[in-house]
Amino acid sequence: MSLIEQLANLVGFHTSYTGTFGDKVHAKDPAKRALLQAMGFELDEESLIKSISYLNNSQWIDILPVVHIAKLEEQQHAIKISLPKIGSLLLNWKVTPEVGSKVGHEVVGVFNIADMQAIAETTIDETQYCQYLLHLPVLEQGYYQFTISFGEAHASCSLIYAPKTCFSAQEASVNKVWGYTAQLYSLRSENNWGMGDFTDLSNLVEKSAQQQAATIGLNPLHPLYQHNPAHRSPYSPSSRCFLNPLYIDVTKVQNFQRCTLAQEKVNSDIFQQGIANAKASNLVDYPAVAKLKFEITELLFEDFYQNMTSTSKNECYKNMSDEFEHFKQANGTDLQRFATFDALYEYFHLADENSYGWPDWPTNFQDPDSEEVHKFKLSHAKRIDYFCFLQWLAHQQLSAVSQQTIDKDMAIGLYLDLAVGCDGSGFDVWSDKEVYVAGASIGAPPDGMNPLGQNWGLTPMNPVALQKQGYQPLVKALRSSMQYAGALRIDHILGLMRQYWVAPGMEANEGVYISFPWDDILRIIALESRRNNCVVIGEDLGNVPEGFSETIQNAGLLSFKVLFFERWESGLFKRPDNFPPQSIVTIATHDTATLSGWWQGRDLQWREQLNLYPNDEAGQADRNARTSERENLIAALEDLQVIDMSKAPQIAPAQMNTELSISVQKYLALSPSHIQLIPLEDVLEISEQVNIPGTIDEHPNWLQKLPVSLEDFSETNSVQEITQAMNIARPK
Repeated sequence: MSLIEQLANLVGFHTSYTGTFGDKVHAKDPAKRALLQAMGFELDEESLIKSISYLNNSQWIDILPVVHIAKLEEQQHAIKISLPKIGSLLLNWKVTPEVGSKVGHEVVGVFNIADMQAIAETTIDETQYCQYLLHLPVLEQGYYQFTISFGEAHASCSLIYAPKTCFSAQEASVNKVWGYTAQLYSLRSENNWGMGDFTDLSNLVEKSAQQQAATIGLNPLHPLYQHNPAHRSPYSPSSRCFLNPLYIDVTKVQNFQRCTLAQEKVNSDIFQQGIANAKASNLVDYPAVAKLKFEITELLFEDFYQNMTSTSKNECYKNMSDEFEHFKQANGTDLQRFATFDALYEYFHLADENSYGWPDWPTNFQDPDSEEVHKFKLSHAKRIDYFCFLQWLAHQQLSAVSQQTIDKDMAIGLYLDLAVGCDGSGFDVWSDKEVYVAGASIGAPPDGMNPLGQNWGLTPMNPVALQKQGYQPLVKALRSSMQYAGALRIDHILGLMRQYWVAPGMEANEGVYISFPWDDILRIIALESRRNNCVVIGEDLGNVPEGFSETIQNAGLLSFKVLFFERWESGLFKRPDNFPPQSIVTIATHDTATLSGWWQGRDLQWREQLNLYPNDEAGQADRNARTSERENLIAALEDLQVIDMSKAPQIAPAQMNTELSISVQKYLALSPSHIQLIPLEDVLEISEQVNIPGTIDEHPNWLQKLPVSLEDFSETNSVQEITQAMNIARPK
């Protein structure tokens, strides 16, 4: 075995994987070499030997593991320590709770190594090492630091007490529930400025609660790039730990009515025309909306800043000032660093419009801890405060909606979405390059929907570095969303067990899988879920290994079941009683055809138009099969007597109708799946899907507005009929 193969195996790269169609795909050496280099390994012979030696022997040479997970349900806990073989030696240890923790206090202890029995021994370079088990105290769930010391020497590691299972949907609601999924930007209303905002979300919550819905699922609300609003995919964020300020309703900011300049600007004919144009656009015009909103937030911040520093500030500004300072203190260094990134992005983008992220900045600014960045913070402190201000406004408005779902007695409340990764030019990668593999990209191997494979352009985390940091980058991402959510969907959760990496300059079908510390990660998810009383959904679609869905269900996560994918090999649709209770069920996702689009073959038209078929024969086979697929769906609906056959839609040529919309929801409602989700695109019978994977501008991804305004939503015929059916099938 070559040195490259040895190192790749130790790091966790898979030598091969089984493709969608059962074929064995072997990892190529050039891909492994490029990815190892991207992870920071030197690949000359001497360096390779040194890296291999360390990885093979680290469990002996290092006194403590980099992180230790204590299983909360166990009665006794122990951590493995490794020391050179010596006689009597007195060791001190202590367990310290995380900073700011309200759980527990520091626990200390002492032991003599002579009194302990070695569980394993080995010799490395003529030094004999022994491993021992040191018993730990029984503590509450949470994050701790474990430190061991003797003489001048000491070692420490992250110590995490974590439960086995997540907060369950059954704990959130005894009854089976239903709700909507929405692309927040797509909402139309009389008062928004051309895209859905947090006030629209509040109004949707109000209407949905009246209809007895238990949850509203949303696209990721992570921040993108304020000075590049055309970068629009919510699954390609700058960070997974903050919010997109484009969703702020500027008119609901506390000092909006008091700010004379903002009032004059908004009420001017030119500005009103700008709002009218943005609202009239058939697709979301992100640059236009961004220009409108940020012109006003600039004025509101200046008004706030002047009144905040005034000695005679009135009660409104005093309250705002106190709340803002509390927000900044609560979010500490992370918020300051994020705001600094946004200020730097703006600074360099204004100097060069082709600068789209930290890789385009001068080298001295590519390190967040550099002297140049420190000087920038001092000289641009007010501007950095502005970007903190935007995060505060977004946090206030989303928190208010989250509280509203509680007040309205929605069993789940907001159902947020955690993207699988971050854009390589964004904040998360800039802020913590050690944990990210710059140049590599997360993707997916070829499958039935994308025969050429997928490169998502998202920078992956290094699993080795993630462990060294005690999983804190993942913890922060989970916690940032869960603070607002009653449920969190983890996009492509398989990526937390194994990720498909595409090497720099290589094709998407030449990727390599790498393993992640899956058991530990499941525990981290469960811990954050329990801490936040947040149900967790694992999006387990696509090419997943056998038994994977059962594994996440056993950990208390809900599996993701999509009608279109739940079919037997014969093509027949599975009866809903085949779905597990520990699951969410829905017709479609943002990446698949809507029911109307599928019925009418709109998805097949797009695939043909975008040349997504490997050959003409494959496209023709899909079109020929769709008629029998429609017949199978009608047969399944008729079998369970959820469709009035006298109103059944025409199969060929296909014609959509509301009877099909209602009957499919009734069909899914019969499943034991604890949560049923209805995309707004389906309740409104829209034929265009939200996103076509593998495309950017060829299809209007993440741009389409709903055809019905929020004001008219509850009066729409299909909405009324479907909600009536749901409240019979899944009463509150």
